[in-house]
Amino acid sequence: MDIADLVHPGTLKDPPADYAMQKARRAQVMASLRRFVREPLVHFLVLGLLIFLFFKVSGGGTSPGSNRIVITQGQIENLAVGFARSWQRPATEAELKALIDDHVKEEIAVREAVAMGLDRDDTIIRRRLRQKLEFLSEDTVASSPPTDAELEAWMTRHPESFHSEPQVAFRQVYLNTSHRGAATRAEAEKLLTQLRAGGPHVPTDHLGDPSMLPFEQPLKPLREVIRSFGEDFAAQVMKIEPGNWTGPLESSFGLHLVLVEEKMPVSQQKMSDVRPLIEREFLNERRKTELQSLYERLSKKYTITMDKSEAPPIQSAVRTGSALR
Repeated sequence: MDIADLVHPGTLKDPPADYAMQKARRAQVMASLRRFVREPLVHFLVLGLLIFLFFKVSGGGTSPGSNRIVITQGQIENLAVGFARSWQRPATEAELKALIDDHVKEEIAVREAVAMGLDRDDTIIRRRLRQKLEFLSEDTVASSPPTDAELEAWMTRHPESFHSEPQVAFRQVYLNTSHRGAATRAEAEKLLTQLRAGGPHVPTDHLGDPSMLPFEQPLKPLREVIRSFGEDFAAQVMKIEPGNWTGPLESSFGLHLVLVEEKMPVSQQKMSDVRPLIEREFLNERRKTELQSLYERLSKKYTITMDKSEAPPIQSAVRTGSALR
């Protein structure tokens, strides 16, 4: 018997095969552990945990839940630019410090309000958040101006939006039915014969009755004629062919003998004449389409249900309110 067997007598019971198996198992565990420690994912998780613990202990970060407020150089420059734009001069050192102090107060107020939940269920804040989301979509639309081909196609689809307004120029002789009475129409027919004999250029200053209405109407849109003489009179004038005295035409003021000098009917405008207007309407339509697509995409992320059991019927609520009063 060897002397080692006297010092460690228990080892006499371990077969050599079992000892080799345990040694191999320990070597396998150590190899797996070394591979695990060398994994990049493990390094990333450990580093992230350390950073999280550091910021948790030191109060770092600038999120709404943080107690650290950082004023960057870019924010200071924005404050200075805003002041200069409003007051047309650069801010003094004291004014800039006041702007920064006010910005800090605003940041503190916002963080405290969010921590207290004051931003929840606020209609104004919800509406503003929606506007900011939609502004992002509108910026995308404005960043890609339409081509001439797109504007031409849009104009073809909406011809009614770009018709030139009819215009008319005329002269008129006015007869006041309130002053002349029942003889007004007969006197108008007699005066019409005189005007036709004198031709298109006959002087009319001394004819008819005085009035605030213009005796000569230069070429203007039909809406101007409607504003001065009324819609019925304007419709009658547009039916008259230029060059001959016609009448009497009736309006709310009395009777009129009319010579149409020039008339321009409705016509399709050229794109070069109304391009800014077409582009504005085109972008407005594109903006609406983009917003609709945006909400259709976003709505797919949500399950939308309507629980009607919680709200009482309208008539029931009205009766309840009346009973309470």
